[in-house]
Amino acid sequence: MNPAGRTLVIACGALAREITALKRASDWAALDVTCLPPELHNTPDKIPASVAAAIQAAKTRYSTIYVAYADCGTGGLLDRVLEAEGVERLPGAHCYEFYATTPVFDALAEAELGTFYLTDFLVRHFERLVVGSLGIDRHPELVAEYFRHYTRVLYLVQEPNAALSTQAEAIAAQLGLRYEERYTGYGDLDNRLQAWLRKAKASVRVEGATA
Repeated sequence: MNPAGRTLVIACGALAREITALKRASDWAALDVTCLPPELHNTPDKIPASVAAAIQAAKTRYSTIYVAYADCGTGGLLDRVLEAEGVERLPGAHCYEFYATTPVFDALAEAELGTFYLTDFLVRHFERLVVGSLGIDRHPELVAEYFRHYTRVLYLVQEPNAALSTQAEAIAAQLGLRYEERYTGYGDLDNRLQAWLRKAKASVRVEGATA
């Protein structure tokens, strides 16, 4: 069955909190969200196949499917999968870009290439996804090797939170890097989700008129 009007977003688990907040705030009743493990970012070559499997599992049950991933280190392989399926994804190379928006991110990157970016999600899960995954918890001396080409930590803030800012500053200190933060809100994530929902509604109206 393909329920008329229902839209699915297959999302990176790192965006689950933000997409859920936007769905609740905007009352997107016709939107369902399924999330893939954020740990896939540690093995980006596995993202395309994981997304493809999720699309195949859901395509008979939804009128419209979108993918809330950027390229995320797949080197264009995710785009090949999505082109074959006729499914759109979020803009840009990674979440830092669509949170900041492309023009702002490009300017930030050009101003200081040696920037290690944080988001709300990454601050919350830094110990597990970075420290644990890279073995820094077992070998603290690896910090100097992993981050020797970085000069600053830039925290892109989705929702202002004093505790997270304090935690982000502590991360910068742990890495021996200068700390900065910039409020981005949801950036193009919000804009793109709203555009997708408008497109899905328009498609349902057209299908209804021609039925």
